[in-house]
Amino acid sequence: MKTAMRHLPPAIAAALPLAMLVHGPIAQLSHYHDFADRAQLFGIPHAGDVLSNVAFALVAAWGLVRLGAMRTHPLLRRAWPGYLLFLLALLLTAFGSAFYHLAPDNARLVWDRLPIALACAGLLAGARADNLARERCARDTLLFALAAGASVAWWAITDRNGAGDLRPYLLMQALPLLLIPAWQLAGGAPAVERRAFGAALLLYCLAKAAELADRPVLDALGWMSGHTLKHLLAAAAAALIVSRLIARTAHSPLASGRRTKYDTDGGRRPH
Repeated sequence: MKTAMRHLPPAIAAALPLAMLVHGPIAQLSHYHDFADRAQLFGIPHAGDVLSNVAFALVAAWGLVRLGAMRTHPLLRRAWPGYLLFLLALLLTAFGSAFYHLAPDNARLVWDRLPIALACAGLLAGARADNLARERCARDTLLFALAAGASVAWWAITDRNGAGDLRPYLLMQALPLLLIPAWQLAGGAPAVERRAFGAALLLYCLAKAAELADRPVLDALGWMSGHTLKHLLAAAAAALIVSRLIARTAHSPLASGRRTKYDTDGGRRPH
């Protein structure tokens, strides 16, 4: 069983790109920029879609302050380069998404998608180091970040040539959802870690569903569009991940001054 779990992440990493390659180019929806939110507030157009990005900034600031102070903790330092990129990208997402939603078009969309892809890259690198006890998280962070940048560049370049292809960008978003649970199983992550990420994954899936139901959500609620709700749910998913990282370091024996073999082993979980 353990051997099968170790082979699951590489299988996913190979199968998903192959499936996308076989599928062929995935184009952006023709009405993608036609969002339901038309409200103005203090002269800000699409106010709900713009201002809801504050949630990403708040989560990022919280994580940078709390986790930054604990970055040398044995349960965090191994994976810190990845999680640092994740938090910085969340902060950039707040600005990039707000900039895009002020006047949605493909040129501005690059600055929305790039930080989202980088956030996925950081989360992948951090979770990989956390669960597989990798010593080279900084290297992995750089490689994943380059892949994230390339995924957005591929869409932008193919879009300028008249046939925008979203496959690499969608792959960057899908990999954390599939690989991180597989890494957690392979690495023997505690149940509380798996439940926390599972809840975050559920919130993110709900966010994507709200995005697809942009107009119906606005029609049902009357004051909030589906895309605005997507921002809030996605920020909640990120907050859950940050909350779990804070909890596991703040509540460890090291936080109360007691060191154990678990703490001095760089946070590696027993298998």
